[in-house]
Amino acid sequence: MNARDDISALQAAVRGPVLLPGQPGFAAECATYNLLNPLRPALVVGASCSADVRAAVRFAGGRGMPVAVSATGHQVRQPAGDAVLITLRRMAGVTVDAARRTAWVAGGARWQEVVEAAAAHGLAPVNGSSMTVGAVGYLLGGGLSPTLGRTRGYGADTIRAAEVVTADGQVHRVTAENVPDLFFAVRGGKGNFGVVTGVEIDLFEVRRLYGGAIYFAGEHAHEVLHAWRDWVVSLPEQMTTSVAIQRLPPAPELPAPIRGNFVVALRVAFLGPAGEGRRLVARMRAAAPVLLDDVADMPYTEVGRIHSDPVDPLPYVDRTTGLRALPPEAVDALLAVVGAGSRCPLTSVEIRALGGALDRQAEVPNAVSSRGLPFVLFGFGVGPAEQAASLSVHLGYVVDTMRQWADERTLPNFLSAAEATTPAEVRVVYGADLYDRLARIKARWDPGNMFRMNHNIVPDIPIHADASRFQLDRDVLAASEPSSDKASALGDPGSA
Repeated sequence: MNARDDISALQAAVRGPVLLPGQPGFAAECATYNLLNPLRPALVVGASCSADVRAAVRFAGGRGMPVAVSATGHQVRQPAGDAVLITLRRMAGVTVDAARRTAWVAGGARWQEVVEAAAAHGLAPVNGSSMTVGAVGYLLGGGLSPTLGRTRGYGADTIRAAEVVTADGQVHRVTAENVPDLFFAVRGGKGNFGVVTGVEIDLFEVRRLYGGAIYFAGEHAHEVLHAWRDWVVSLPEQMTTSVAIQRLPPAPELPAPIRGNFVVALRVAFLGPAGEGRRLVARMRAAAPVLLDDVADMPYTEVGRIHSDPVDPLPYVDRTTGLRALPPEAVDALLAVVGAGSRCPLTSVEIRALGGALDRQAEVPNAVSSRGLPFVLFGFGVGPAEQAASLSVHLGYVVDTMRQWADERTLPNFLSAAEATTPAEVRVVYGADLYDRLARIKARWDPGNMFRMNHNIVPDIPIHADASRFQLDRDVLAASEPSSDKASALGDPGSA
């Protein structure tokens, strides 16, 4: 069977679109959130159900092609030039079981859908800061919540079950009881172990919270950051907070006091009574003159306004690092490179305080790599491709400046395309023991490293004395390296 026949058979087998480069709809199907990180696969399958995913994986396996997966396109590691890209955006939908306080979340659902569906029953998930991010991808990478994290742990800790299409094209319902190794790995190991087409998660009784953002002029960054550093030490677990130094664009949707300005944004979310929240935040309100105060009692459905993350795609570069400490001298060093007078061009440099339940192992252990980190730093700069190199240099200044207080581990969800680009670097992110365990699980479920268009965990394939088996192992490991030869994977796309 030639390439044309193969693709025709795939098109007949799936309900969603199957598109090649240059065909109408291909670019839209491959669209990403970061305009500087495009996806250019050899073939894209817009999956509408698990059966479509299974057919796409089997097609890729039959041709020796890697598989990339995208729901909302918020984290792209490689362009996936020789891969089959499976998009999950058509597989949206959330089903809430209010009696069990759980939700089934389809692979393409965004947090807005999940939050609204849960709120209808007085419940809430351990969601992320952006309501437009795909919920499942966030959960698989650990999932750091700016609202429930310090009380309930990582988002991955709330996964009860997952539906996974593995590299052999089989569909598995994965739980701690029936497939314990894969259940461990997918909860924190991102998309290294298969295509996760849905998850069942815990929900919690939360209807309202006291939260929002307080903005100060950037000239007061010294007072605000030092006050925040002292403040977070004694906060109860019900309070989650971060602080960001921002150079905001003159966007019309931004409130006038901060539009186009250099500011410090304090983000807070408190799950206790609003009066207690006001008392706790009073100390930070007194740290410097306030430009804009948006902190108030709010329904949980409005949590997206705490961070007010951009909704529309934009071009940006980003970096992250975990921090094992934040002494006064670390704050001063950071301010020297991003504060007033630094001429820093970055849009935002944020420090999130972790701790609380984020330090505690889940009831059913999983592959979350960042427990015990007290802080994580995340920075990004927005600009067209011609500015990317300069912005990346400034991000490098920030990371290098904080290196003496940094931890080698960080959060996989925050990794950029330029970070952890080799197996050795990914091993550092996870820590040696955890990475090695995941590599052994990978060898069982994806020995050919089909799912490698990511921050890749390479399968731990043992080297055997038998010469023919040795050659097989070498071939499998070689397959983990991305290839730019699209023709070798699919034949001439024009022939289809």
